Amino acid sequence: MTKIALINGPNLNMLGIREPHVYGATTLPDLEQRFCAEAEKLGHEVACTQSNYEGALVEYIQQARDVFDGIVINPGAYTHTSIAILDALTIFEGLVIEVHIANVHRRESFRSYSYVSLRADGVIAGCGINSYFLALQQLHLAL
Repeated sequence: MTKIALINGPNLNMLGIREPHVYGATTLPDLEQRFCAEAEKLGHEVACTQSNYEGALVEYIQQARDVFDGIVINPGAYTHTSIAILDALTIFEGLVIEVHIANVHRRESFRSYSYVSLRADGVIAGCGINSYFLALQQLHLAL
């Protein structure tokens, strides 16, 4: 059984509350539950984490190195600012799929650049919550 880390960054704990016209009504616990159920059907084990703190995300990614086969990560606003998260992901030897609920290219110009994309094996954006499930499908096919 392969192991997948589902990592969500800052403000994603506010899904369902924050700008529902952009991010939808699904809460993070609901998303995680659905993601884990779908992954289990495909024969994968998932561990979920969310943090608003960059250092906590970096440490989790570092620890994932010897535990997980793949990472699905929505780094939130750290996408555009965190070289530290990029460096941690570079140390990770498994597959990395970057996800975004909104189409970051249709928003403010600063959201168009992603440090995480420099390491990601795939990027899925603008498909709403389904972005996560598309990432899961990609990992399933690639692992």
